[in-house]
Amino acid sequence: MRNAIRILLLADTHLGFDLPAQPRVQRRRRGHDFLANYTKALEPALSGTVDLVVHGGDVFHRSRVPASVAYQSYEPLLRVARGGVPVFLVPGNHERARLPHSGLASHPCMHAFDRARTFVLDVRGESVALSGFPYERRGIRSRFADVLESTGWRAAAARLRLLCMHHCVEGATVGPADFTFTTAADVIRGRDLPAEFAAVLSGHIHRHQVLTRDLQGRPLAAPVLYPGSTERTSLAERDETKGFMIVEASADASAGVRWQFHRLEARPLVLRELIVDTAAGATLDARVRALLTGLPANAVLTITVSGRLAQQACRRLSTAHLRTLAPATMNIQLRAAGASFRHARTRRQAAPRDGVLELPFANRLQ
Repeated sequence: MRNAIRILLLADTHLGFDLPAQPRVQRRRRGHDFLANYTKALEPALSGTVDLVVHGGDVFHRSRVPASVAYQSYEPLLRVARGGVPVFLVPGNHERARLPHSGLASHPCMHAFDRARTFVLDVRGESVALSGFPYERRGIRSRFADVLESTGWRAAAARLRLLCMHHCVEGATVGPADFTFTTAADVIRGRDLPAEFAAVLSGHIHRHQVLTRDLQGRPLAAPVLYPGSTERTSLAERDETKGFMIVEASADASAGVRWQFHRLEARPLVLRELIVDTAAGATLDARVRALLTGLPANAVLTITVSGRLAQQACRRLSTAHLRTLAPATMNIQLRAAGASFRHARTRRQAAPRDGVLELPFANRLQ
């Protein structure tokens, strides 16, 4: 596309995921995978092959992260900014609509949608307006028009307009069963997107997709671009390809918008089932080894456990012991399948917490 503005769009990097400042257990941390893919996604900006960078939200996995994690997260963005490429950040829901340690990201080319606002800049002689707002925790469906109006986008003089946000638009799909967002209070109607915007650049949906039609099949006034997350954060994403997007947009409305998805190598997420009984420990170890057979050495393995376990075999399901059976490059976690687990000594049922086993003999994800 001739004279097009090139935008690097990434989102949902969830930095700080499994990255404690002072880990109690030495094992492979998934947080380093998130940082690696994040840095990889920014390479086109660091090499100067794009004009803008837009992060569609959830830079961080939590609203409160150690300063060390914030520094590691902002440092690549600051390198991009120091190279003269403007960076725009949308605070997401995981950050509770506010970027932590934002003082570490201070630079004239670093811009955050810390409130509803519009930035106007000149890109190779072309005026570009980026309007956006942080994640709205109250029902955005009924308030979208007012929130968008509060960005002041109508008063901004620009030939190319882009909307940046961190929200669901109707028609977006997620999960193995292709759940579709439709009419909930946190879902924006497609018909509410103004035609004056060339494109909507958004995070929040972890599956890469581009929406061009509403639920009735009518064309949207502007395409909604979701780059998806840069790493897999849950089992629901185990079959999804992860990456970022390069978007080309022109002030010439007839030229439209073009985009290309760039794949990133993501850790394979694997689910296996283990049924336990009164088997001896050695037998249980053999069953676990059988589950590991044929798995990639860098897999993130979730073992769904059901049944009853004899007291003498309890320690065989501690994560510390499971790590001795698997490659050091692998991550293992246990989840309850809903059956009753009993510790023979205490006779006290251990209930799942947040879907992860809370057993007297287990160390969970340490």
